[in-house]
Amino acid sequence: MPSPLDKSQGPSDESGATLTISPEKVCYIIIKAREFDAKDAVTEPDPGSNPSDDQDAAVLEDHEDDPVVEELTSFIDSLSEDEQIDLVALTWLGREDYTAADWDTVREEAARAHNERTVEYLLGIPQVSDFLEEGLSMLGYSCEDFEINRL
Repeated sequence: MPSPLDKSQGPSDESGATLTISPEKVCYIIIKAREFDAKDAVTEPDPGSNPSDDQDAAVLEDHEDDPVVEELTSFIDSLSEDEQIDLVALTWLGREDYTAADWDTVREEAARAHNERTVEYLLGIPQVSDFLEEGLSMLGYSCEDFEINRL
């Protein structure tokens, strides 16, 4: 039985949707976006002490030079335009603006709206990780195996 994340495997629903982006890449973005979403407001904008003295609290705060944001930005920017369009379309699908049967329509809408600010757009959406995961699920994919293999 193939893994739900096998790149050659098609969706398990009847929508006929095909992804340009691999589900593994989407799952990676979901995990990183959850790390980003867990950040809290900055309480000490310019900590002067050793991080271990502060129990590494700065790791949990949303600083401008946040390595998670830098990693997500770099990763999403390195994707092809079609892959970025799929990310936006999956987000909209996961918000339940559309159904899986509307995949071609939602992807066309995302293609028309595409610009050079995909990262900022996606990171500006609260719960983007949940929307991406739900969008994948609606198309018959799961991040379960990916998450288990990364732990």
